[in-house]
Amino acid sequence: MTKAYRIVRPLIFRLTPEQAHAGTIALLRLGGSLGMGRWLLRAWFRPRAEGPAVQAFGLTFPNPLGMAAGYDKDGLGWRGLACLGFGHIEVGTVTPKAQPGNPLPRIFRLVQQEAVINRMGFPNRGADFLAARLRAPRPRGLVLGVNIGKNKATPLEEAAGDYLSLFDTFAPLSDYLAVNISSPNTPDLRKLQSRHALEDLLAPLAVRRAAFAQTHGRSVPLLVKLAPDLTDGELDEALDAVIRYGMDGVIIHNTTVRRDLVAGAPKAGETGGLSGKPINALNTAMLRKVVARTGGRLPVVASGGVMTPADAQEKLDAGAVLVQLYTGLIYEGPGLVRDILNAGLRGES
Repeated sequence: MTKAYRIVRPLIFRLTPEQAHAGTIALLRLGGSLGMGRWLLRAWFRPRAEGPAVQAFGLTFPNPLGMAAGYDKDGLGWRGLACLGFGHIEVGTVTPKAQPGNPLPRIFRLVQQEAVINRMGFPNRGADFLAARLRAPRPRGLVLGVNIGKNKATPLEEAAGDYLSLFDTFAPLSDYLAVNISSPNTPDLRKLQSRHALEDLLAPLAVRRAAFAQTHGRSVPLLVKLAPDLTDGELDEALDAVIRYGMDGVIIHNTTVRRDLVAGAPKAGETGGLSGKPINALNTAMLRKVVARTGGRLPVVASGGVMTPADAQEKLDAGAVLVQLYTGLIYEGPGLVRDILNAGLRGES
């Protein structure tokens, strides 16, 4: 944590989590939209070390670090985020139609544990709004992903229609798409991880991806974001479907509904998904399990519990091709990306 962030963090934490987040997004939006703003952000946060570059899903990433989905749902701050040193940014989760998400309050800090519980429920302004934001000039070399999900009001048996609609909107605007079927905050969404439901979803997406590739001369990688709360049997079934329908990789993982990891903490009883430091070991264990079960044939993105350079390196050593951050930025500040890159990441060992 930088000295400056150590000073301002107590002031930020006096705000509600959503107030703090909205203010940060506003600053990133302003900074990213102005040439001088982008120059200042790069000057403050540019790492001494760049890379190592990563080849994954047919794409070239300038470094392994990415901004996880959920931070910039509506594509307002991604150009400012790119100035912090990220190699890729995943915007969303976006749904076809705008929706408000769950009632406030819906984000809770567990400060002593360096954790967050959220029950956001995919609040966003909808596909058309995000698509318009993504048409802005893109920073050179940045890989841009879009995380897609179904609307709360869409029946589970009609979910594929939402994902296909989002594919059509964002395939031309993104480098890859992440299929989010694992948030604990949309009723029944995680049921899409079962073998038959997942096959019914991925089969038409694979067909749509092939048609897009034939028409546009490029294939848009499809990743599937899984939950950390799957049993071994459920995980095997989900991975079988992912591989059978030719998905390009998996993101391990979303937030967890477990509370033994923060037992006794104030606000630990709030419903929603837990993220941050307490899930780091859980994430690494699931990452290793997926790499072992797939024999390394399926690229894996690690997303969960990264708070330090050592945490990021641990994910790469466990077999991840990329590492995503989110909650670590809340507790360590925007300099965390620079600190991790300056530590000198090594590729998979």
